[in-house]
Amino acid sequence: MKQVRGFTLIELAIVLVIITILIGGLAMPLSAQIQARRTAETNRTLEEAREAIIGYAMTHKTAVGSRPYLPCPDTNGDGIEETRTADKCPETVGFLPWVTLGTGAQDAWGNRLLYATHADVSNTEVGIHDTLAADATWNQVCSSHTCTTAIAADLPVVLVSLGPNGWGARNVNGNTLATPSGPDELENLDGDSRFVSRPPAQPTDPNGEFDDLLVWIPYSLLFPRVCPTGCP
Repeated sequence: MKQVRGFTLIELAIVLVIITILIGGLAMPLSAQIQARRTAETNRTLEEAREAIIGYAMTHKTAVGSRPYLPCPDTNGDGIEETRTADKCPETVGFLPWVTLGTGAQDAWGNRLLYATHADVSNTEVGIHDTLAADATWNQVCSSHTCTTAIAADLPVVLVSLGPNGWGARNVNGNTLATPSGPDELENLDGDSRFVSRPPAQPTDPNGEFDDLLVWIPYSLLFPRVCPTGCP
């Protein structure tokens, strides 16, 4: 009778090591592909929100002069823009009012988008008009929290996804995630008119971890879209 030889423990161990290496090599590219898809999806959501904000301005006019104005931020997470008092929004930085705008409610990581505007352009009495001039209080986007170089200024709208790590974000369950440790990500959460947009970085970066995604609307783009023939 012919004896059938099986695998030795050493041979089985070698096979398992090879399989582990192969699976590990496949898992990393797959993870990167998933992250890239989520980033692309979030960028699309941000772009759609930007267009929805412009569309809101096209359809919402002041009682006097029929000047366009922008929506107020949502401050409690229900997706509805906050009610104005004496024509002014209660806050100029908050969450995207996704219900009011009819856009996506969150980024691809399940967190609410941030939305910043300015008191001038969201005022239902003042509105957007021919002589409205931006000043230092308008939003700006910089390459770091020190803002030695402004990427963009005079911005009536800035939209922010707090990225894959989600530090400081409010998720769809209403929970606020841990506060970021990097000064650049913190700058996007402090409620002022300065924001940071730069390439992603690991926690070992001198300015800390960064993976936020931003889009914005310059006034030079907003005005001709909502006031093609002028807004006196």
